[in-house]
Amino acid sequence: MAFERILVVDDQPEAGEAICATLIQAGFIPIFAEDGVAALNYLSGRSPFQLILLEIRLRDRDGLALLDTLRTSYPETPVVVISRTDDVRTAISAMKRGAFDYLPKPAAAKDLLAAVESALQRPKGERKGSKQLHTLERLVEARTEMLSRVIADLERSYDITLQALGNALDLKDTETEGHSKRVTAYTIVLARAMQIEPAEVKVIARGAFLHDIGKMATPDAILSKPGKLTPDEQAVMREHCTRGYTMLKKIPFLEKTAEIVFSHQEHYDGSGYSRGLKGDEIPLVARIFSVADALDAITSDRPYRRAQSFSDARHEIERCSGTQFDPAIVAAYRSLPDRLWEELRTEIEQPVAAI
Repeated sequence: MAFERILVVDDQPEAGEAICATLIQAGFIPIFAEDGVAALNYLSGRSPFQLILLEIRLRDRDGLALLDTLRTSYPETPVVVISRTDDVRTAISAMKRGAFDYLPKPAAAKDLLAAVESALQRPKGERKGSKQLHTLERLVEARTEMLSRVIADLERSYDITLQALGNALDLKDTETEGHSKRVTAYTIVLARAMQIEPAEVKVIARGAFLHDIGKMATPDAILSKPGKLTPDEQAVMREHCTRGYTMLKKIPFLEKTAEIVFSHQEHYDGSGYSRGLKGDEIPLVARIFSVADALDAITSDRPYRRAQSFSDARHEIERCSGTQFDPAIVAAYRSLPDRLWEELRTEIEQPVAAI
């Protein structure tokens, strides 16, 4: 075997020395460089290298940028990229930029030597590199498609569970039966009027649907009391925001949703609860929800009063702009006609036809 010189570039001395030991046993002459500067200094010397083994994650510089430099300055020297992370996208990026092959670390000795032998036989190896790149790209496409399907299935499962929770709350709190569905629909319309990103609208919808979930822990005697609540009972009722937040905050999928639940009774002027937040301190999604919530509350029957019209609701929401509600969201609400809200409520309240 010819004594090919191989430059090993790795900022982890132990890993680099292990690679060098494997190469020495196989009859190669490895030279070890601990960073990009040392690598370029070795390459500028008189003795050429037949191969470069490059760790893509170097402390002193971007490994992919160094790869670009190597392919420009030493186009005849093949580069095999190695990395501490088994990242297929990194492999694709490296090979598109001219790397001959890619190995995740730690690589088995047989895999390392196979990659070295293949790279040193360049005519065959170039075809192999192109084929590997195509295979990796197809693998990423397949993984991405599979992951998207799994996430979509998970979201559907989560949302079915959330709907069951919301329905359970409606059964417990008959005073607000159907409220969760209506206020969710109103919130979605307002969010779109505010040009909120579709992904964020999903978060808002979940928060709107579960905003009163903390009432599951409120005693029935308080929740179903027909008359006015005492100050002590009001204090217990107000705990539902914090209780709901505590229930949801530990679920990563519902982290943003939990913030809506926690903040949905805050007022723009700071007079709300649970934290007395003011203005932009209140999450935007909660500020949007509060207008939708008031719209449904005003236009729904309560034991102590009859439902008012959507025109009355508009007057009240406009009156509270800058105090209870964010003026920018009130402006978005004003841009939408009362007929839209009336039709939406009618549509939501239609009974589902039996199958």
